[in-house]
Amino acid sequence: MKGYQFWRHDNRPIELWSNAVIWEKINYIHQNPMVAGLVYKAQDYAYSSATDYADEKGLLDDIVVFRYYG
Repeated sequence: MKGYQFWRHDNRPIELWSNAVIWEKINYIHQNPMVAGLVYKAQDYAYSSATDYADEKGLLDDIVVFRYYG
């Protein structure tokens, strides 16, 4: 299909070089449904891994991308 594109060319990859940066990006993603007014708590959005980070059971198994032990 000519003229259609699924992704954007202007995206900017961000290097995840520290725990702080990783948490910043994960929190940003989890906050999006709240900012959009879809839910009041991040873990209430059914398709978010925020549920798993809140120590609850999400839709998929083993979705926690990063867990800091320290």
